[in-house]
Amino acid sequence: MRMWETDPMLHTRRVLSLEGLEVADIACRHQRGRGVPEEAPMHGVGFVRRGCFVRSGENGEALLDPSAVFFVNPGDEQRYDHPHSGGDDCTAFFLDPELLALLWGGDPALPAEPLHIPSRLDLEHRLLLAEADKRGASVDEVGERAILFIARVLEHSDPLRPQSGRPVTGSPRRALIDDARESLAADPSQSLLALARSLAVSPHHLSRLFRAVTGHTLSRHRMRLRVRAALERLADGEHNLARLAADLDFADHSHLCRVIRNETGSTPSSLRDALRVSVDPREMQGDDVEPTSPPQRIRPA
Repeated sequence: MRMWETDPMLHTRRVLSLEGLEVADIACRHQRGRGVPEEAPMHGVGFVRRGCFVRSGENGEALLDPSAVFFVNPGDEQRYDHPHSGGDDCTAFFLDPELLALLWGGDPALPAEPLHIPSRLDLEHRLLLAEADKRGASVDEVGERAILFIARVLEHSDPLRPQSGRPVTGSPRRALIDDARESLAADPSQSLLALARSLAVSPHHLSRLFRAVTGHTLSRHRMRLRVRAALERLADGEHNLARLAADLDFADHSHLCRVIRNETGSTPSSLRDALRVSVDPREMQGDDVEPTSPPQRIRPA
């Protein structure tokens, strides 16, 4: 399996793309035989879902099957051999150097040796792949899950390295999350990586800390801000739901309706009617308005 090259025997389907990270479903249909030497141009984390192959490189040979996760770094000299016919199916996570450095204690290089992870992490990667494939899936939510997932995988290789730069407890934690909320209030479309970069903190720990302090994830907070903005627009009488969805970065009109209904229990159209308030223009201008009838004193019963 070659995760980065165009190959007629490789069928690559991108399932998620966001700043700093891409996730691809890769089907290899090479038959039994020896591969061609090549050089890896990017950082990658590979999960074998079916089949097996042998990766040969500077650190020797490694048999890779569904029990192992393997890593590649730019410039790695490698070869992929196939001991059996029938090919293999894999999931590839591609990371840019900045995101990797933030997740991996400042080091922009992935581990050299394959890693054997517990079944629950393998299941989590499969569930993540399935969620990313769903129509109307939130890129922000799935992307945040993917970043946290890769961080947990790396922790299995060296539990201490991703913890460098972890924010201290107490007031500094609250201050950091307040800064994150303030930044998202100004621009809810910021990615986890962009937000972490602006706050000079690891996206892994920012996401964990945000949930610990607020009780919900960054992606859920971002979505709630969008719902609030949608409610304000509906209260102003917005009728074009497709335009509203596009303006607020929802996937489409149906995604907007589904999220608002899940968050509020009501449809956008019913909320528009319920929230719309008729205001006398003279009151908006601050003019004095004479009451139509004299006020009545409220007397105790």
